[in-house]
Amino acid sequence: MKQALDLPPSNGEIPERAWRLSALAILVLGAFLRLVKLSLVPLHHDEGVNGNFLVTLVRDGKYFYDPQNYHGPTLYYFSAIIPWIVRFFGGKAAGDTYGLTTFNIRLVTVVFSVATIWLALLLRKRIGEIGALSAAGLIAISPGAIYLSRYFIHESLFVFFTLGIVVTALKYYDTGRTVYLILASISTALMVATKETWIMNGPVLLIALVTTGVYFRLREKLERKRADNESSFRARLESTIDRLGGPVHITTIALVAFAVFILVAVFFYSSFFTNYPKGVADALKTLSLWRQRTHEHEHPWYQYVYWLVLEEGVLLVLAAVGALIAVWRANNQLALFLALWSFGLLAAYSLVGYKTPWITLNFIVPLALTSGYTFDVAYRKLREFQQAHLLLIPAVLIAGFCGYQLYQLNFVHYDDDQLPYVYAHTKRQMLTMLDEIDRIAQKNGTGTDTGVAIVSPDYWPLPWYFRDYKKVGYYSQIVPTNEPIIIGSIAQEDQLKSTYGDRYDRLNSGLDENGAYPLRPGVDLLLYVRRDVNR
Repeated sequence: MKQALDLPPSNGEIPERAWRLSALAILVLGAFLRLVKLSLVPLHHDEGVNGNFLVTLVRDGKYFYDPQNYHGPTLYYFSAIIPWIVRFFGGKAAGDTYGLTTFNIRLVTVVFSVATIWLALLLRKRIGEIGALSAAGLIAISPGAIYLSRYFIHESLFVFFTLGIVVTALKYYDTGRTVYLILASISTALMVATKETWIMNGPVLLIALVTTGVYFRLREKLERKRADNESSFRARLESTIDRLGGPVHITTIALVAFAVFILVAVFFYSSFFTNYPKGVADALKTLSLWRQRTHEHEHPWYQYVYWLVLEEGVLLVLAAVGALIAVWRANNQLALFLALWSFGLLAAYSLVGYKTPWITLNFIVPLALTSGYTFDVAYRKLREFQQAHLLLIPAVLIAGFCGYQLYQLNFVHYDDDQLPYVYAHTKRQMLTMLDEIDRIAQKNGTGTDTGVAIVSPDYWPLPWYFRDYKKVGYYSQIVPTNEPIIIGSIAQEDQLKSTYGDRYDRLNSGLDENGAYPLRPGVDLLLYVRRDVNR
């Protein structure tokens, strides 16, 4: 039996120049869809929390991993690079003003998302030229992949590092070059240092790998396809070991790779040894803590499938077809591995009560890769009948359908909770309140020295938007204050009137019948301004 790991699909399906131009076009399209109007959507609650950690890291040089929440440290350190560079060339003020912007922090996750498309293209040898282009194209125009990569959260980095493990491991298998095994260990360490859900993704990858090997071995035996002159499994294994340098060499570089893995993970979790050994101990502690939090954001087992059907239905169907083909034909080990990885991961996360839309990015990428394999098989079959051009029809229809969905989700209804990926998102009207506060601050000549008292218990992501204001207090309850501006919630309206009504006027937003400023579903804010302040 031809093994896909040893006998990859033939090359030359399309001219090299055409393939490179197509790959470049997909990368450019993916980058454009992620970068255009990147600051349009107001920060989500979680983005505001992450932004707060980044501000502290950039301005005070402090970050310590918290096992209770907030995931791993890689997002903050990679995101700090831009403001640090701006500070190096322009000084501290420039770094704070021009480095810490909504566009810049989201630029980091966008870069990793586009890099994920690039990784998909590197699988050209394994799933075919058409397969790699199709997979990359599907990731590029995926409504969810775009929407979630425009979030300042960990998922884009996490998914990139996960796929990076697969790509670099395959490169090592193909070439035997030590550098690829080291890169695989670094990618693994960065995945672990990005999010505690590595405890699910890592085992699923291993299970998919082992299951793929076992399945191909069983098929080989059951179908009795092995000819007398075909090497045995043991012989092939010995040949692979010899090709990679022999047992001693493999063991040596494996130990080196493991040491690199430990070093990189410790570097990040210990905040580059400024929080050692506590940060490392907390990294292990978090696994136990998060296991007790699976009741949060609880949804039924089928929730991820439901979300995918609504926004990624094309991927789900194409991947299901590709998985069946991979199982039936059993002539491409990577195709079967990708199918097991995508649907295995979907099953694993579905069994956990804790479910949030951004986790679907973990499924979208391997589903797209499996879908790419489906396209490749279809292309080869149509080419046998000199009808390969017919593949353009479904490709155009899919692109048009996904294009409509991605436009509606990312640029029109981006804060509408009726859409599956929009999850307790900050309403665009919140930005109107911030503009009003900025206008009052400028009119009074106090600028960022304007005092603001936030007494609402719900206020994220406001700390990010007030990052330059020097006199902002977050009290989460009614407190005595004489600041020019007070922000409360509509649930506190009676208390706000009785406590501040003799000195403050409430500004009517004109956005709803209550004159409030919607923050997110179920949370409406009220804006009070002291009477002696110019409005």
